[in-house]
Amino acid sequence: MRTSTKPSKLSLLWLQGATCNGNTHSFLNYPHLEAVLERLEILYHPLLPSRYRIGELEEVEKCHILVVEGGVREGVKRGNREFKELLELFIEKAQWVLCVGSCAVYGGLFGERGVALKGEEPTPFYLPKVINIPGCPAHPDWIATTLWAVVEGRELIRDHLLRPKEIYGYTVHAGCPRNEYFEWKVDAREFGKREGCLFYELGCQAPYTRGNCNQILWNEVSSKTGVGMPCIGCTEPDFPQENLFSTKTYMGIPARFPLGVPKRAYLTMTGVAKSFKIERLERRLFEED
Repeated sequence: MRTSTKPSKLSLLWLQGATCNGNTHSFLNYPHLEAVLERLEILYHPLLPSRYRIGELEEVEKCHILVVEGGVREGVKRGNREFKELLELFIEKAQWVLCVGSCAVYGGLFGERGVALKGEEPTPFYLPKVINIPGCPAHPDWIATTLWAVVEGRELIRDHLLRPKEIYGYTVHAGCPRNEYFEWKVDAREFGKREGCLFYELGCQAPYTRGNCNQILWNEVSSKTGVGMPCIGCTEPDFPQENLFSTKTYMGIPARFPLGVPKRAYLTMTGVAKSFKIERLERRLFEED
């Protein structure tokens, strides 16, 4: 007679540095959270039921997965120790280090640097065991998908910034419901409009930003660009930028071209598009106004 055995659990320890807690709250909104937690032994998490308290972490001998939320900053204490000291301690003990959110990955708004990167430069903390999941906050599916891959022992191919390519191998522009407006250069000039491209007039960063949030959506319903809010580029090292809602141009030509599109090809396509008047698209934009 065959007896079924439950899959073994991997231990997880979730540390918070300088953070707004946004990634924790994002993860707690994952619709299948219970299924993920069933495969994990939570050694410590600031909100979830845990085996240890923050002041007892020195008793932890090892953990399979260390999740880091928040940037590295002098003077930030957790329990009786500097966050930086706890981080160094558990990076050595962990098999995998998941940096969740742009502050943990790059330094972001609150940190002096990220765990493994400062901008696009590796820091002394760089380790092959690091998986970066940037975002402000990171999408709950990104966190859960990465945890599932680690739990199941599935290989994650990472890019030069240690981000899983299955998540960050696309631009946010891919899947945007406004792509036709982008192609024909029909521009929205106000936030919240259902029609029109948000790139030229409102500074949408989707053509420069890696992530699949326009494909998997938020709450399985919509996305920033879907509701008329420009992408703010939160998965990239230069986030947040100055002049967030404007696209820098020279004589009407963007200072930066969309990722992977050669300058000559972009200018040729733009010239062709501007030579046509697409009444169907412009009428829809005008009717909404």
